[in-house]
Amino acid sequence: MEFFREDHIGFDDTVYAVSELTGHIRELLESSFPGVWVEGEISNFKLHSSGHMYFSLKDSDAMIACVLWKGRSSGLIFKLKDGLRVKIFGKITVFEKYGKYQLDVMQVVPVGEGSLQQAFFELKQKLFEEGLFDEEAKKEIPKYPETIGVVTSPTGAAVRDIINVISRRYPCVNIIIAPVRVQGVGAAREIADAIDSLNHLGCIDVMIVGRGGGSLEDLWAFNEEIVAQAVYNSEVPVVSAVGHEVDFTICDFTADMRAPTPSAAAELVVPDRDALFMQIHSFQESMSGIIYQNIQESKNKIKSISSSYIFRSIENRVKQTIQYVDTLEEKLTSLMMWNLERERLSLEKVSENLEALNPEAILKRGYSITMFKKDGRVVHTGTQLKQGDRIRTKFYKGSAESTVDFVDKED
Repeated sequence: MEFFREDHIGFDDTVYAVSELTGHIRELLESSFPGVWVEGEISNFKLHSSGHMYFSLKDSDAMIACVLWKGRSSGLIFKLKDGLRVKIFGKITVFEKYGKYQLDVMQVVPVGEGSLQQAFFELKQKLFEEGLFDEEAKKEIPKYPETIGVVTSPTGAAVRDIINVISRRYPCVNIIIAPVRVQGVGAAREIADAIDSLNHLGCIDVMIVGRGGGSLEDLWAFNEEIVAQAVYNSEVPVVSAVGHEVDFTICDFTADMRAPTPSAAAELVVPDRDALFMQIHSFQESMSGIIYQNIQESKNKIKSISSSYIFRSIENRVKQTIQYVDTLEEKLTSLMMWNLERERLSLEKVSENLEALNPEAILKRGYSITMFKKDGRVVHTGTQLKQGDRIRTKFYKGSAESTVDFVDKED
């Protein structure tokens, strides 16, 4: 069969192998759509035994195949199933073996109140079972912080409310803002990173994490597991302040304290300066009253004691003791005088005895002492003498020298 040449006018005559053409198509698609968000409804969902997930994303007019690999599916916070409306972020790839393009899924976000509520309850149950909501893990919020960290949007009303309330109530505190996106793609990662960064500063005493009100979808970043894990792992106490009083997020359950609004969080983390001044003034008045009362009571006690019989009895006892001491002193003096007199008399007697033994006293009674003149030896007996010895005789008064003419040795 012969084709008309005009059918080929203006076309490339190159003949491609199927794999070559499919490879060119893959390169063209993947380079044109390196990352894209697609919204639709899940159908034909299949969880393979390998752990990979295969499904289609469709709307009323078209359908695209999707694959979510096992390593990424473990991060899902809800279960995928047919009929669930989602937003998917991924990149376009071509499965060359069958020549079809597909979406390589990186992130799945539920769309619509029903899907979001389902995802919320599933993640809440999962984290509850893992212990992230345990009361024992909650840290105490300091009463008098010096530095407060705030993780929120830098342009929203929430940050202005927080700063205004803290500045009015407790102006001496430092405020460090960690600016983040609070909704949209990548917001959850920014919030988690900001919480980690404030922890690493080492000077934060307490942290407020939150934003103003909005729909469930607007608040969804605070329902993601990455934020819950960052709040749970924070060494700094975290106060969650997301939305309004009726809004509850996963961040609220994981935080150490939940505040109904950002303004309420600011009131919870700092004391009221005016109330503190009033309390201090009240303490001062109370202490003054207590001190005055104690002084008066002490005065009355002293007065009562000084006029009591017991106090007078003590005074009398002191006087009696003094008198008793005086009596003892008199007795001691008399005893000392008696002892002295007795010793004097004894000494006189000893003196008399000594005087009686004194040779001088013997001489006084008419006796004399004879001594050899040459050496002064006392002559006791006549046998010591011989004729011609020179002797000296001592009397009570005076002495005499003589020569021995005769010695009677037997007399």
